[in-house]
Amino acid sequence: MKSLFGVEALCLACFVLLSQVSAKNSEDIRCKCICPPYRDVEGQIYKQNVSLKDCNCLHVVEPMPVDGKDVEAYCLRCECKYEERSSGTIKVTIIIYLSILGLLLLYMVYLTMVEPMLKRRLFGHSQLIQSDDDVVGDQQPFANAHNVLSRSHSRPNMLNKVEHAQQRWRRQVQEQRKSVFDRHVVLS
Repeated sequence: MKSLFGVEALCLACFVLLSQVSAKNSEDIRCKCICPPYRDVEGQIYKQNVSLKDCNCLHVVEPMPVDGKDVEAYCLRCECKYEERSSGTIKVTIIIYLSILGLLLLYMVYLTMVEPMLKRRLFGHSQLIQSDDDVVGDQQPFANAHNVLSRSHSRPNMLNKVEHAQQRWRRQVQEQRKSVFDRHVVLS
């Protein structure tokens, strides 16, 4: 029942978003005329919401800064461009961007807060505190991780695989450190 309500809410949200996307706003189309300086008139940029056929100096430049016969000479110097944008596409792009950003934020919260609590419960507090400098000889801080993981039936199988891969990686890094330090001792 709850999942049906969730699907209906999602469909309604998509319908509202698509209806807003398909409707053209008056800000989505405009004509922009860039007029350089002419005699004693400063150069200016004029913007007007007009159709493509009306995108010229006579319809966009209001109020006209020159009088009478100078209007034609002034308008010939102006460069008018018709511009059209899709505010719906912009909105959808921003929604997708913010959704991805939100998911990454939730993942960061999980990594900083939830995962350490799970590890404390799973491995015990003392093993997490132990650092790499405290390791002596062949003793490894997470040596019994595989045994603990195989005993935990409450965790999903995929999470066990990921945890096992992390442990294998940690062992490889430790062996690499050990061999590098041994070589360093031999070389010096």
